[in-house]
Amino acid sequence: TVQQFGLAGLICVGGDGSLGIAQQLYEHGIPVVGVPKTIDNDLSCTAFTFGFDSAVATATDALDRLHTTAASHERVMVLEVMGRHAGWIALHAGIAGGGDVILLPEIAWTFEHVCRKVVERDREGKNFTLIVVAEGAHLPDGGLVHSGNAGQGQVKLGGIGELVGCEIAARLGREVRTVVLGHLQRGGTPTPFDRMLATEFGAYATRLVHEGQFGEMVCYRPPDIASVPIAKAIGRLSTVDPHGSAVQAARALGIGFGDDEDGSLFGSGRRSDPTGT
Repeated sequence: TVQQFGLAGLICVGGDGSLGIAQQLYEHGIPVVGVPKTIDNDLSCTAFTFGFDSAVATATDALDRLHTTAASHERVMVLEVMGRHAGWIALHAGIAGGGDVILLPEIAWTFEHVCRKVVERDREGKNFTLIVVAEGAHLPDGGLVHSGNAGQGQVKLGGIGELVGCEIAARLGREVRTVVLGHLQRGGTPTPFDRMLATEFGAYATRLVHEGQFGEMVCYRPPDIASVPIAKAIGRLSTVDPHGSAVQAARALGIGFGDDEDGSLFGSGRRSDPTGT
């Protein structure tokens, strides 16, 4: 088709699955350039993928709205957000939206620690709790909660929010409400940041095509746009560092992650090296 229509190149926009196919096309001689787009923000070699900031904005807005009803009715509210392998949406929205507990795929947690946080807030006179959970957060026994088959060999994740809510209600006798944000995170009006990022990605991808630099994926390396081989970008997923600055900031604010380090000002204090040295 590329030859039939006399195309200079093919620009593939998507996440690790789409870009994995793009790499295969490139290996078969098709002139391909990749553009990272996924709300999960789990592609390596780029600080952000476009779509992520808009999804975080949607989840944060949901938390803002849930906060008022949780406080007025003294309820525990559980918000389930997307994030199959990485908890970036849950982490960023949880911090920005004033969550009290954040459950991520990257940090092992227990129901005991989550319930302890709820009781702790009650004792402090804060008779409501906001819990944000990523759909891919593993249960304490290591399992995942899924609601069917998503096709292409993948299970459809979903339902962990309801499970967490039911367990808290059973253990504490508290009134719990669960909200699954679902595909609201995938649509709507993009944030200004996402509009700018997508525009710069598109311009840079077009430049790569004109220069004949195929097999590359554009990436965001603040403050600039650059490119890396697609093969390198899809080689591993970008996941939340349990000891990274965002998690440490959350712990300093008193946000719990359902683990042994809850209540510690900065967690273990171990810091990751962003330079990789």
